[in-house]
Amino acid sequence: MKIICIGRNYVDHISELNNERPDEPVIFMKPDTAILPKDADFYIPEFTQDLHHEVEVVVKINKVGKYIDKKFAHKYYDEIGLGIDFTARDVQTKLKEKGLSWEKAKAFDHSAIIGSFLSKKELTSLENINFELRNNDQLVQQGNTSLMLWNIDEIIAYVSQFFTLKTGDIIFTGTPKGVAAVKENDVLEGFLEGRSMFKIQVK
Repeated sequence: MKIICIGRNYVDHISELNNERPDEPVIFMKPDTAILPKDADFYIPEFTQDLHHEVEVVVKINKVGKYIDKKFAHKYYDEIGLGIDFTARDVQTKLKEKGLSWEKAKAFDHSAIIGSFLSKKELTSLENINFELRNNDQLVQQGNTSLMLWNIDEIIAYVSQFFTLKTGDIIFTGTPKGVAAVKENDVLEGFLEGRSMFKIQVK
């Protein structure tokens, strides 16, 4: 399986990092080794002094697809979840300054937290999903999928032009504003429509 991530998909997040608004979805990848095992603690890697949380709605692909038309994209997933795209912001900043790719900052081991999934039938509208991240019980990120530049079906149609989607692939759909550094002993908990989807301890 592969993890496909969409960057700069929320205007407020683009602004908070002083990035340029893209004309098309920004894509990067994480390997399967980026997944934090279930019930494991997250350890801040030694190569960063500025690790940021980025909470995101995630989609699990349910069948193989290539060149998927937007109007058929809804047939390629049944479940919606929540996760964190951990980012070594100091490493990413240096890479961006040199025009280099982000993998060292985004795709390192255990940089992808993938929580529980809900059937999309349990959600009233996929274009109006509320989600949030709490750090030590304090609200730090809050978003709604209505604020995406590209919605889930548009992302699937776009991504499938370049990569064959396979059963079990995961798509991270972008983070809203509020990204910030995490520290040892932080407890991060993500909620989707009020339901707790993951809870992790930072070491």
